[in-house]
Amino acid sequence: MQFGVDTFIWTEVFKEKDLWIIQKAEELGFEAIDFAIAHPETFPVQQVKKELAKTKLKAVTSTTLNAKNSLISDEPAVRQKGIESLKKLVDINLELGSDILGGVNYAGWGCLTGKPKTEKEWEHSVSSMRIVAEYALQKHPKLKICVEPVNRFETHFINTAEEGVRYCKAVGTSNMAVHLDCFHMIREETSYTEAVETCGKEYLGYVHVCENNRGIPGTGLVPWKEFFTALNHIGYEGPCVIESFDPSFEELNGQCAIWRKFADTGEELAVKGLANLKKIVQEL
Repeated sequence: MQFGVDTFIWTEVFKEKDLWIIQKAEELGFEAIDFAIAHPETFPVQQVKKELAKTKLKAVTSTTLNAKNSLISDEPAVRQKGIESLKKLVDINLELGSDILGGVNYAGWGCLTGKPKTEKEWEHSVSSMRIVAEYALQKHPKLKICVEPVNRFETHFINTAEEGVRYCKAVGTSNMAVHLDCFHMIREETSYTEAVETCGKEYLGYVHVCENNRGIPGTGLVPWKEFFTALNHIGYEGPCVIESFDPSFEELNGQCAIWRKFADTGEELAVKGLANLKKIVQEL
């Protein structure tokens, strides 16, 4: 298993002041780093690229859309903003040498309607994503756009692996995949193994290894041995990235409901989680 860490462990919005995180991630023993980029227009691409070159880290990215650029909006102008934001992220991934763009990239994160998703919302998102996916195939053919099923309190649109695969098939391009996150899976799936097998090697493009309470991985309820066995069984070769958030964050905590610390620092959470997960893998 190739383990990585999300920049959310240290910072809510990655800026130039956070460039030190890149080398720190490698020093701590991680092999990949996920740049969480909700605001691509302010992301310091060239500076990050320069710092990455000093390491052997594999770069990946994740993002979230919002009410102003949601792909499921009835407003064409709002959907167009989402398309342009995702195209910008395709360009950023190309610059960084990243071949994964994960996250809630298909709808506004936290934008609940109080109803199940509609056929119209599905059509809006699929058709908009297809434009982005086709752009990516031309500009960055190695990139996988990975849609993350998240829990019912954060979206009404894609909650399960099955829905994620169905969405990828609806978009219909070869560069669509699913981004599984163990935190969301424990709320929405009936089986970790079945969720992984539903995606299979063809559609599982990215994994976040988060504990059920977003605490230190390996200290909660996630059936890690079952999950890693399933990943091995389908031949998953991508990174497994630890993600969590600090209670001091503003925008994120309103969505994720993080009200208490699970370690003295995010870094401590990540380091202890890495040690736990490596031990579990060794025991398989």
